[in-house]
Amino acid sequence: MAGSEFRCWLDDRPYAGAISVNLLAFAPKPSTPKDWNMNVMKTVMVTMCMASLSALAFAQPAQPAPTAPPVRISAADAKKHIGETVTVCGKVVDTKVPKYGLSGHGKPVWFDLDQPEPNPVFFFFTFGTKEGGPQEAIDAYKGKNVCVTGIISQPAGNPPCIFIADRSTIKVEPDAK
Repeated sequence: MAGSEFRCWLDDRPYAGAISVNLLAFAPKPSTPKDWNMNVMKTVMVTMCMASLSALAFAQPAQPAPTAPPVRISAADAKKHIGETVTVCGKVVDTKVPKYGLSGHGKPVWFDLDQPEPNPVFFFFTFGTKEGGPQEAIDAYKGKNVCVTGIISQPAGNPPCIFIADRSTIKVEPDAK
């Protein structure tokens, strides 16, 4: 056998570069029937392992069970639901825009629901669009009844709040008449 030349042990033909599915074709020529059986068993084992691993690789993740929609609460009740995903509803009565913004997002806007500073009961904050900036967000929600869905947190020394990264979770409610 020459340096890098492979020969098929089945019929001693030189390998000409064709792709072969037969994993036994390039195994050393078996000298006894026992060696032949070992080569066959090794091939079967490798094939079974590859088949089972491919089944794992292409398996679909389990679908989560459908969940009930978040509980709908008032802004005053938010303090009882810290850490929970809920929908908080109320009227936007005050807004605040800080002096500085966040790189890539612009300035955040805080919206107080139902009770303004100095004693707010709940607030949510989000960002305006890149084109309209914070004023666009203020115009969209100030003075309107809204429902916001998210996880309630409570920063130290502040009322409960929800950070809204995706403004599709803010729903403007029709005015009650």
